Amino acid sequence: MALLCSGRAVPARADQVDDVINARMKARQISGLSLAIIDGGKIVREQGYGFTDKSGKTPVTASTLFQAGSISKPVAALGALYLVDKGLLSLDEDVNTKLRTWTLPQNKFTDARKVTLRLLLSHSAGMTVHGFPGYRVGAPIPTLIQILNGEKPANTDAIRVDRTPGTEWKYSGGGYLVMQQMVIDVTRKPFAQFMDETVLKPLGMSSSTYSQPLPDDMAARAAKGYGGIFNQPVEGDWHIYPEMAPAGLWTTAADLARFAIGIQKSVSGQSNPVISQPLTQEMLTSQKNNDGLGLFLKSSGKTLRFGHDGADAGFDALMKAYAYQGKGAVVLINKNDDWKAMSEILSVIAEQYRWPDYNIPQKK
Repeated sequence: MALLCSGRAVPARADQVDDVINARMKARQISGLSLAIIDGGKIVREQGYGFTDKSGKTPVTASTLFQAGSISKPVAALGALYLVDKGLLSLDEDVNTKLRTWTLPQNKFTDARKVTLRLLLSHSAGMTVHGFPGYRVGAPIPTLIQILNGEKPANTDAIRVDRTPGTEWKYSGGGYLVMQQMVIDVTRKPFAQFMDETVLKPLGMSSSTYSQPLPDDMAARAAKGYGGIFNQPVEGDWHIYPEMAPAGLWTTAADLARFAIGIQKSVSGQSNPVISQPLTQEMLTSQKNNDGLGLFLKSSGKTLRFGHDGADAGFDALMKAYAYQGKGAVVLINKNDDWKAMSEILSVIAEQYRWPDYNIPQKK
């Protein structure tokens, strides 16, 4: 194992974080894990544990790719907010004013109130389809329009409004797919290209991509997913997600830490390569149910934390960070574990790096 510090690799010292990670990986049969820790507003630890698959041949390194699952959403939300900052999208206008290739069908619920980008990003638009299972490698892949309409070979229902927008919080990956179509229609660019140019490159997320399927040169660096009751390998190693904005990001723990640091610097006005400080503050303002614009929020004492978790077929992901204290962590694994191991790992990180106002479970 190696720790990246100031651009050079040095041996990682064994400590409580190492002990807990190694113990939980063994107990939960997790073959590979990627870790990044933020302290003082920078990445102080960037480390891989275990192997990319159960064969035990290829060690996980800091550059090993994992699927981020629903952590794709806040990164994608930052792209949509870039367009808001540029005046190409509005947070509070009817989404159908910008949708061109496809428009959101109207019904009695949208007659009462229109769906807006703000409502989509905060899961309060009253949209259907919670999440997406993806498509096995080699299977027919539907177009974005087919997924929006629930037409074969799509494997999810049509994305529609089934309650009055703005009246309640209801998690919806479907809403983020509508946002993906808005971005494509406004920019006239493939979504993966747009995100690479406006978010990933400016934040230094050089190992990340929304490209689906994963390009061959990057696939060689990817971990293989495991899931199910018997922790069996995902057929074809992973699933393909044309639902890029809600579920399609391939990344590393360090790159997601760079995203979190980007939010921290932007909200404080230190650096704003993607969106302005006021819009970042809006992103970190609760809209409904402690949900900001793409990020889940937690206020405790004098601190504000933001983050998200995620799960794709064979992969789990967890990201937590402080808005103003320059602290945080990202944990990625190539197993569906319901975040059990990662939650324990996060607690020991919080203890060792002295996270303020963080509820650390008492040792028994």
